[in-house]
Amino acid sequence: MWRSTPRSLAEEQSRLSGHTIEDLNDYLDRGRTPSDSSIDDSPACTVALTRLERLRAALRRVDSAAVDREAERTDGWVATIIDSIRLETRAGRRIPLTSDSPVARLALTEGAVIGVLRTAGDGIDGILISRCRLEGDVTEPGEPITVRLDVSVGTDGMNTGESVRDLTARLRAAVYAVLVQQTELTIAAVDITVTDLYLTTALPTSEGEADE
Repeated sequence: MWRSTPRSLAEEQSRLSGHTIEDLNDYLDRGRTPSDSSIDDSPACTVALTRLERLRAALRRVDSAAVDREAERTDGWVATIIDSIRLETRAGRRIPLTSDSPVARLALTEGAVIGVLRTAGDGIDGILISRCRLEGDVTEPGEPITVRLDVSVGTDGMNTGESVRDLTARLRAAVYAVLVQQTELTIAAVDITVTDLYLTTALPTSEGEADE
């Protein structure tokens, strides 16, 4: 389901210390056993593994029939997220930070910022960020930047009584907050597009907790 195209394979391996997303998925399947230092000591692999683990956690909540349907598609939300993980292992553009030192040149990478935004989305039940883009010249301090997010919304979020509008409003607020806290970007807008809705299963009852 998660195979690289021949054209992208060499580039992907160069970013992931000789590995591919499929290799990392297999590594997680084995419980990271035996340990592989070429993966564990690679910052890019670490980022990709973290995002694959988050996707796996979300898939455990998705209705099994929906997962089976997704496995047969190349344009579904799971495939979109995998493609995004491939792209986001790139460092991307250099985003400068101010410094009191006249010689220091502090910066964040675009990939790191996108990772932070995904983490913000992970904190909201029922939201999966499929794609994340920073539009504008992030290399120039003060330039207005638009954050564009494509998201999938699960029924677990809506089961709490929140609407899709409520969930996306929470995500927008979380994105603004984390960008203010961790970057110096000038955010003109956070545009969120809901591209998919997916069915999720109910959370299991905690041990010792009786159903009413």
